[in-house]
Amino acid sequence: MISIDTNVLVRLLTADDQAQAGKARHLFANNDIFITKTVILETEWVLRYAYRFASAKIAVALIKTLGQSNVRVEAAEQIAMAVELLQQGMDFADALHLLGSEDHAFATFDKKLKSCADAVAWQSVRLL
Repeated sequence: MISIDTNVLVRLLTADDQAQAGKARHLFANNDIFITKTVILETEWVLRYAYRFASAKIAVALIKTLGQSNVRVEAAEQIAMAVELLQQGMDFADALHLLGSEDHAFATFDKKLKSCADAVAWQSVRLL
């Protein structure tokens, strides 16, 4: 199994560098792949800010890629739920923060995060 860096996943999803994208496709086609949640978090950020991908497009790309039979994901249930929350309009990083804190109350100054958490019935978010 090979663990990958963000740049490999971004090349695979964007194909903005044909040589690197080809290497990324070959790697995925011929190996079992492990992806850490930090790589997924960074990939979402890069796709949203650097490439200006819409949240819906990012969610579809992550679902297709992470759902491959040879791909394993750190904290797979949290990632799947975070992608679902992304599709519902929540910031991906915020979703991961909440999901990683599931056994604890969560405090924030972020009114948008509180509003999104309320909309998806996340019970333990407190606005300071």
